[in-house]
Amino acid sequence: MRIEKEFTPEESLLLIQSMIAKSKSGISDNSFYFLFWGWLVFACCIFQFILKVFVHVPWHYVVWCTTPLAAIITGIYGRRADKKEKVRTFVSEACDYLWGAIFIAFIVLVVVNIFSASWDNAFTYYILLYAIGTFVTGNLIQFKPLVYGGAINFALAIICSQLSFDYQLLMGAFAILISYIIPGHLLRKKFQSRSL
Repeated sequence: MRIEKEFTPEESLLLIQSMIAKSKSGISDNSFYFLFWGWLVFACCIFQFILKVFVHVPWHYVVWCTTPLAAIITGIYGRRADKKEKVRTFVSEACDYLWGAIFIAFIVLVVVNIFSASWDNAFTYYILLYAIGTFVTGNLIQFKPLVYGGAINFALAIICSQLSFDYQLLMGAFAILISYIIPGHLLRKKFQSRSL
């Protein structure tokens, strides 16, 4: 016969706080994703802008051919990280589902843009997805720089809709800097200092 212990309100609160702390440390270790994808997308936006606007290369979009390889790299990294993870929490699972849905949404948008042969507002929607992902993740792990980056990206998506495609590339780079790169570095720094 199994006896289950009843928790006092204080013990329940401590348990919840420890689960949130474990989720935060798991997400912090995954700052890799924010930094890897942040720097990759930032570089692609800048290089495409240079190739299109200054060099006038007709195949300027070729810089994005790096993303399938990046997806494979992050998939391998994710599988290895999952094997090391001792505790799966609701927060970490929620983040996995959220980013899985965002990844699928990116693929759908790329396919839609290819079939419609129009990329006029592509970055408006990409920035909106950055906003959703970082805003929700930041709230789930209670990390304000991600929340603020996501909130700023909601406004940047509106501004982006008024720009030509060339300048949407620069807005995309700025949006990634605000929502992925800066918060990613802050997240890594915060949790590295905790582990010392």
